[in-house]
Amino acid sequence: MPASNPLLPRRAAAALLLAALALPAALQAQTAHTTAGAAANQPIKLLVGYAPGGPVDAAARLFAPYFAQALGQTVLVDNKPGAGGVLAGDAVAKSAPNGLTIFFAGSPTMTISPHILGTLPFDPAKDLVAIAPILSYANVLVVNKDLPFRSVPALVAYAKAHPGQLSYGSAGIGSSNHLSGELFAARTGTQLTHVPYKGNAPAMTDVIGGQISMMFDIIGSARNYIASGRVRPLAVTSRERNASLPQVPSMQEAGVADYDVGGWIGLYGPAKMPAELVARYSEAARRALAQDELRRKLVEQGYDVWSGSAQALAERAARDFRLWGSVAKGIYVQP
Repeated sequence: MPASNPLLPRRAAAALLLAALALPAALQAQTAHTTAGAAANQPIKLLVGYAPGGPVDAAARLFAPYFAQALGQTVLVDNKPGAGGVLAGDAVAKSAPNGLTIFFAGSPTMTISPHILGTLPFDPAKDLVAIAPILSYANVLVVNKDLPFRSVPALVAYAKAHPGQLSYGSAGIGSSNHLSGELFAARTGTQLTHVPYKGNAPAMTDVIGGQISMMFDIIGSARNYIASGRVRPLAVTSRERNASLPQVPSMQEAGVADYDVGGWIGLYGPAKMPAELVARYSEAARRALAQDELRRKLVEQGYDVWSGSAQALAERAARDFRLWGSVAKGIYVQP
């Protein structure tokens, strides 16, 4: 009978220990693979944080069919308006990380709202993961057509003579057009009354109807109202004139120094979304934005196509977060 080897029990125990240590990683990999497979066979909800008919909604509905084609599965636009996109962002942050619920996010939700609203139900930097940038944009200041202002200096002169009488609408507290108005008031030394809505579309309806005086709307959604004469444009918020509204001066040309406001839209998922899904969706977004037809449609709406990496989106969001934080501190007295 051969002598027993005292090392065998130790080797067996070591093998069992290594297997036990490897099990969580194996399970995690298997879960990610299963998650990716499940996501590939079900419709994806593309959450929009603003009301139907607004610029973010319109851009989402242009993008969704091309994104769906690139992914090879159904993509449904789902509006969840409120709190400047925060309600939709929170819903995505708290959703299952299976790629079936993603955020078509306007930059204000990610970079402005945290400074304005104080406490959010989620942390945009920690509870969401960047997937891909989609586009960038500027706003245009439009006024009710029956008001006598035909230039920014005329509007400023009236606002100084009648403090608080001019009102401006926005897509909600913390939206880019909210901060556009606050920055305008700060730079011109005027007092304006902010009226928040659940999206740009209802705010524009009230500008046309005369319930409010003006608004800073995204150029893409304001162009048709301007072309039909239902509102009057005074200036664009970008540093230079916009190619789709060449007749409208920039805010700096109109005499408002140090004024340059723009925004962007990007795709985000819940923070724990598997890296392979993030990469798959990022590549699908890149392929969608490479389609000439989609690019033409977005440019016609006044947008600049922004096709890039998830890292580029995350870096831009971090940079803009710091920028708007400094602006907000100069405008607001935080409680």
